[in-house]
Amino acid sequence: MRKGFLTFAAVGLLATGSMAACGDNGGSDQAGGSTDKKPKIGVILPDSKSSARWEGADRKYLKEAFDAAGVESDIQNAQNDKNAFQTIADQMITNGVNVLMIVNLDSGTGKAVLDKAKSQGVATIDYDRLTLGGSAQYYVSFDNEAVGKLQGEGLSKCLTDKGAKNPSIAYLNGSPTDNNATLFKNGYDSVLKPKFDSKEYTKVADDSVPAWDNAQAATIFEQQLTKARGKIDGVLAANDGLGNAAISVLKKNKLNGKVPVTGQDATKEGLQNILLGDQCMTVYKAVKKEADAAAELAIGLAKGQKKDTGQTVKDPEGGRDVPAVLLEPKAIYKDNVKDVVADGYVTKDELCTGNFAKLCTDAGIS
Repeated sequence: MRKGFLTFAAVGLLATGSMAACGDNGGSDQAGGSTDKKPKIGVILPDSKSSARWEGADRKYLKEAFDAAGVESDIQNAQNDKNAFQTIADQMITNGVNVLMIVNLDSGTGKAVLDKAKSQGVATIDYDRLTLGGSAQYYVSFDNEAVGKLQGEGLSKCLTDKGAKNPSIAYLNGSPTDNNATLFKNGYDSVLKPKFDSKEYTKVADDSVPAWDNAQAATIFEQQLTKARGKIDGVLAANDGLGNAAISVLKKNKLNGKVPVTGQDATKEGLQNILLGDQCMTVYKAVKKEADAAAELAIGLAKGQKKDTGQTVKDPEGGRDVPAVLLEPKAIYKDNVKDVVADGYVTKDELCTGNFAKLCTDAGIS
């Protein structure tokens, strides 16, 4: 990955953070390993449908980091099944993991898993999503309100570029059980709500998509478009999957390319939609940096050590300050899609296939 493209919110966090061995002294200071127990780390990913990142990026980068450190790992995917999520966690604890890293499906299920792990002396990390009321030692993610702010600013920019007057806006929010979706919405509301209040923009729809399900998103957006009698001028879609669902409906109505649509995750599909002009922007999150930061903390815990992140996030339900690593997101438009390729997240060969070859050349991707 190219150095300097994205940075930690807390500069030098893991490179210079202090490291001290500590035992289980209760509360959030519990470390999950000892020098006489072989480090083993379990990771539970949420699904493979809501975003291509989970299997295409996170799994790969986490495994690479663990393998490079010579640490045994077990990475599984719950496929959006709460029962499977809990079963996987139980099996990992039984099989001797001393650190468990989770991407929760919802805070209730996540909390139950974290609490059980803690009771068994297993250290825990919330990866990408904070478990509200949970007990994880660390939370590693991006600044998710900043992600949403970039989306709101992106939609506004794209509407301005199209010369839209009093545009009608539809929201396709993420899953109501995902705290990140709440944070994204806080971010884009901070940009767009003043425009709604001043009547510069009109909000015509505001719906959440259960489990980030793309098929449901298409149905919801079709209903939004019908209710608005075809008058939707901009779509704030919370990720690329939801954005593509909206685009599929816009295509059927010959509105694709005319209605700006946002996204997130810089997936191949999202970037190709941007090159085509059907999606106005996405938000790039350097998943390798997130995975590397989480892996380093997990490896430390597995060896009975803790690192000072120098940063915390307030859990609004549990009321505690959770030691955190938050990374910086970046807005991506057609003119800087090349930055995602240059950073190694998507390769030119993956992105620039078939009819996209010329579009890539035109966008300066080499």
